[in-house]
Amino acid sequence: QMHLVETGGGLVQAGGSLRLSCRTDRSILNLNTMGWYRQAPGKERELVAILSSGGSINYEDSVKGRFTISRDNAKNTVYLQMNSLKPEDTAVYYCYGEEVAAFTYEYWGQGTQVTVSS
Repeated sequence: QMHLVETGGGLVQAGGSLRLSCRTDRSILNLNTMGWYRQAPGKERELVAILSSGGSINYEDSVKGRFTISRDNAKNTVYLQMNSLKPEDTAVYYCYGEEVAAFTYEYWGQGTQVTVSS
């Protein structure tokens, strides 16, 4: 079992920036994949950015060039730097981790609200 805790959400004006952090209670080196999802009201949860243990990164098209995912292994933390925020980025953002051992385990954080005002 692994617990993920997100911090860094809040209210920001359009064009502003926020940095989300996701800290795990065990080494993130155990995770094959880490990433961020978001869910806006009335919509399905969608992938925002994903980072594999091998270093490959993928972004949802609407955030390319504005969001950056990164990790700090020493701090067991993954980040999502969000710049040039738009009202349509408003959502609850969830941290995600996948651990592949004898079985595949998926972990989710509790979510952090990001609200972008116009």
